[in-house]
Amino acid sequence: MVSSFGIAVNLLLSAGKIAVGYLFGLVSVMADGFNNLSDCGSGVVSLVSFYISEKPADREHPFGHRRAEYLAAMVTGFLILFLAIETVRESIERIAGGAAGEDPSWVVFLVLGVSIVLKAAMFVFYRLSAKKLGSDALKAAASDSLCDCIATSAVIFGMGLSVLELPADGWAGIVVSLFIVWQGICILKGASSELLGHAPDPALTAKIGEIIRGTEGVIGFHDLQIYGYGRGVSFATVHVEMDASIPALDAHSVIDGIENSVREGTGVALTVHFDPVDLNDKEGKMLAAAVREAAKDVAEGLELHDFRLVSGTRRVVFDAGVPYGCKLSDEILCDRLAAIVKQFGNYEPTIRIERE
Repeated sequence: MVSSFGIAVNLLLSAGKIAVGYLFGLVSVMADGFNNLSDCGSGVVSLVSFYISEKPADREHPFGHRRAEYLAAMVTGFLILFLAIETVRESIERIAGGAAGEDPSWVVFLVLGVSIVLKAAMFVFYRLSAKKLGSDALKAAASDSLCDCIATSAVIFGMGLSVLELPADGWAGIVVSLFIVWQGICILKGASSELLGHAPDPALTAKIGEIIRGTEGVIGFHDLQIYGYGRGVSFATVHVEMDASIPALDAHSVIDGIENSVREGTGVALTVHFDPVDLNDKEGKMLAAAVREAAKDVAEGLELHDFRLVSGTRRVVFDAGVPYGCKLSDEILCDRLAAIVKQFGNYEPTIRIERE
């Protein structure tokens, strides 16, 4: 219903602006109309994508169809860029030809004024609906409506200069067109980032971590990875450390509890990997503490986990979680960490570097 309302309003505004822009030879007004037409087109694409994304998972798409929204956003972005480029071309021709177009009548100002009022109302409507439904798409639509108000105001300013016999129509058309280009690029950037798989919401990560840490029997956790497959569909994996002496059935019960709590609290389908920690291995614990302290100087944010001394040998095994911003190569990091381990005895380190 919300999307249908937006389509109807944008279709009405685009028809009015394109009509008066054509009648009075005002390319900037036509450009603003094309902007509303692109909003209408994006609304139609969004409706179709919403229908597709709501389809349940099937054999070919076991994670559902929610990413269809991102594909729809990319189609909308390319459509917006195409309309903007065409409008820029017409504006340049207007400037090169030196034609100022007919003097805008009160009809033009009336249409543009009504557009600002309606777009402001849509901004409020979308914002309230987005807050109620928790929809990122409606939040984006609210921002788009506010931007449209600004763009139309720029057109009115250009029309005011035209009344003063200044040839501002072509320049105003370029300004509005560049504004539309910016919108299209932002849409494409956001959609492509979603398809590539960007970092999860920090609030979601913190919530999952809070649930895991608050579970009885958990010593620590690491390697939390979250995978999004569209709005409301997320999966995650994590390594949880617990006492190695815990019976298997008890450990399994704890893991089930964590997975259920995360699903109920966040909607994320979590899979937990059990990392046993030998709390009686005093040598291993002391070595781990010493290596972690010394490794702080290797790279900022470096985190060592899965640290264990293989029973009956001098072999030390651990993983090193390295922030993406670290410029050191994996080979250099391994060499420096291995040198640190060997400072504390005749140990044979086996190190795995994880960029995280």
